[in-house]
Amino acid sequence: MAQQFDLLLDNGHVIDPKNGIDGRMDVAIAGDSIARVSEDIPASSAGRVVDVSGLYVTPGIIDMHAHVFHGTNAQSYIADAYVSLPPDGFTFRAGVTTVVDAGSAGWKNFRTFKEQTIDRAKTRVLAFLNIVGVGMLGRYEEQNVADMNPKMTTLMIRELFPDLIVGIKSAHYWGDFTQVEKAVEAGRQADVPVMVDFGEHDPPLSLETLLMDKLRPGDIFTHTYSYTRGREAVVDENFKVKPYIFDAQDRGIVFDVGHGGGSLIWHQVIPSMEQGFYPDVISSDLHTSSMNGGMKNMANLMSKFLNMDMPLEEVILRSTWTPAQVIGREDLGHLSEGGVADVAVFNVKEGEFGFLDARGRTMKGNEKLEAELTIRDGRIVWDLNGRAVPLWDEEPRRY
Repeated sequence: MAQQFDLLLDNGHVIDPKNGIDGRMDVAIAGDSIARVSEDIPASSAGRVVDVSGLYVTPGIIDMHAHVFHGTNAQSYIADAYVSLPPDGFTFRAGVTTVVDAGSAGWKNFRTFKEQTIDRAKTRVLAFLNIVGVGMLGRYEEQNVADMNPKMTTLMIRELFPDLIVGIKSAHYWGDFTQVEKAVEAGRQADVPVMVDFGEHDPPLSLETLLMDKLRPGDIFTHTYSYTRGREAVVDENFKVKPYIFDAQDRGIVFDVGHGGGSLIWHQVIPSMEQGFYPDVISSDLHTSSMNGGMKNMANLMSKFLNMDMPLEEVILRSTWTPAQVIGREDLGHLSEGGVADVAVFNVKEGEFGFLDARGRTMKGNEKLEAELTIRDGRIVWDLNGRAVPLWDEEPRRY
């Protein structure tokens, strides 16, 4: 008789924040969907059984801030550029099944991004559309107010790619609040959130004005724990979180990590965590500099928060269900029966580890997440230790 399920993850510890699951459960997959999550699903009911005893089974990780508009334009900064990365080489090995590109492309070059990356990737790739028409072509091009077109940005989202574009990005602007205001105007028209990379102003613009007056509830402040010239930090010179930061979070502003190559500094994030200011979303800001620097990958980044005493279930929440809600994709980020079978299986290793920030300083830790298995649309796309296949000597030798 045919088995009821194609794949069974047996005897793992399931953490599924949306459904309030945090305990030993089996997860059965049929085709590309979650078929059942419960205790003691019979092994005989599945075509393939993978023993995940001692491991944590979670929804596939959603990295809400990455740069994956990979290309070969040597004159470009991030759009169609060498700095951006082809997603499949850097996602599954960290448990990531969905990335959201954070504004690499604008309305003028989004089609190229779609053809080169989105349509070719096994990773699910969504996007914030840059309010600048040419996207992140270069720092000077990003100052062109005439290329900040809310109407065309809105049309690209609502009329052409509503299933792929989940928000709007404002970034790298040296002037006043004009770029943010245009992005928010487009966000209202398209009914999507705005993500703001706020900085590079001399003198710095008021962060309180941005968070309390310019952005709407549901809009996103990224690079939360940055400390750099031209940008007001969330922690003051006495290492206290500024009171309006808590007020902004209470009014619905989403605080995104966006680690990147320069945007997670220990003297910002550790005092924040100690004072109860947690990020809403954990994200990588993946690109060539960040993945070879302090960030490494999402599993390493999630491990940093685990070692700052954020409970594992909270780490998973901020890497799965919360980003899914922020981008309006509530079909993702959970293990509900009938939902898409995007799953990550993690080992929590114990030992002596070091974690780098974006300034090259180390925090010691004793726990580290490692992705053992990643499943995308019901198919195993990453198997670190060969758990899902037979041993070589269990089958007859043949050439």
